[in-house]
Amino acid sequence: MDAHEVNRVRASLALFVADVFASVPRKDQRAKSDCYLRGLMTDGRRKSIQAMASRVPDGNEQNLQQFVNQSTWDPVPVRRRIAERIVPRIGPDAWAVDDVSFPKDGRMSVGVAPQYCGALGKQANCQVAVSVHAVSDTASCPLNWRLFLPREWADDAVRRRRTGVPRDVGHREKWRLALDALDELAAWRLAPPVVVADAGYGQNADFRAGLAGREIRYVVGIRGDITVQPHEAVPAVPAWSGTGRRPVPRYRQPPVTVAELAAGTGGEAFTEVTWREGSRGPMTSRFLSMLVRPAGVRSRRLAQAAAVAAHGRWDGVLPPVRLLAEWPDGEEAPTRFWLSDLPDDTPIPELVRLAKIRWRIEHDYRELKHGLGLDHFEGRSWPGWHHHVTLVTAAHAFLTEQRLAPKADTPDSPSTRSSTPSRTS
Repeated sequence: MDAHEVNRVRASLALFVADVFASVPRKDQRAKSDCYLRGLMTDGRRKSIQAMASRVPDGNEQNLQQFVNQSTWDPVPVRRRIAERIVPRIGPDAWAVDDVSFPKDGRMSVGVAPQYCGALGKQANCQVAVSVHAVSDTASCPLNWRLFLPREWADDAVRRRRTGVPRDVGHREKWRLALDALDELAAWRLAPPVVVADAGYGQNADFRAGLAGREIRYVVGIRGDITVQPHEAVPAVPAWSGTGRRPVPRYRQPPVTVAELAAGTGGEAFTEVTWREGSRGPMTSRFLSMLVRPAGVRSRRLAQAAAVAAHGRWDGVLPPVRLLAEWPDGEEAPTRFWLSDLPDDTPIPELVRLAKIRWRIEHDYRELKHGLGLDHFEGRSWPGWHHHVTLVTAAHAFLTEQRLAPKADTPDSPSTRSSTPSRTS
């Protein structure tokens, strides 16, 4: 937004800030949050505190630095209020779990470590955050965040003290952070219609079991090397010799990969589906949906543990889920795969639409990073990072509300009108 556009929405922004930041105890802090949001939304290449303070009339660099990096206001109630406001406005078809990386120099920014950096597509020094987004075909917004703390930070007392990492926070895998974020949203009485995620999460049997245990439906990406049993396969109990432990039920045939199973059906089994209009026309490909039984070691152990807990024994039957496979024209074999526990009568076009709806997250991250300065934060502390991310989320939510307002003159946010179109999925 330019300065004129920011001034045009000042009254609406003031009402938004009064509601969303009502938990912030001091009036001057709420005024600083208003100032910070205007700085984030005002045009400019950098959204560092120094740069933003120079662009807004009431900007004071020292005051904003103190508000973000040293102030003790709690960002969690602010994020809760944002989520409570934005979910009914978006009317999400799904919640998307994802993660985002922030390249960093040095080793003193909280959570920074050499690790895979999605922003660069390679191993690099960076921070990584796990996020949950409310997503529809027309709008989306982050609901919750977790900063990933690499294992090397768990016992590094010096860096933890200097960056203000709470004592009870340690290394926790990203899939667990995602479930933690979903649990917190549940505590706010918000529930997803369905969770979607890429293979970084969907490949993990514990993550899928965690969703199922919470009675959260899912459509998650997987790699083609996940092994399964066909749905019609039945375990058998080998004959007992009369001595030793009785044999447990097991499947007679070895499991196969989802890539092998889908390819073995032949291209004629796949149905052409158009799931949305892309920037270059209808998005169309060929898909197959079939029931399978995940058969990896971890999947078997989780199935056995759940059966024993519920019934006191396990009959060896692996629980079924639905496999969705995509075989684009011109490819020699299926290329993409998803698992879902949506009801069996869910139409293939709906499965495909949900599997592909994560394209909205690219729109989110483009706006959050390039338009609102998500990755421009120059502070190093745990409180500062969480304050900044919460303020950026508030700015994004405000712009989303403006786009969804009945009198909005354009479906595009002013902060992204000149951005490169998002890559379609």
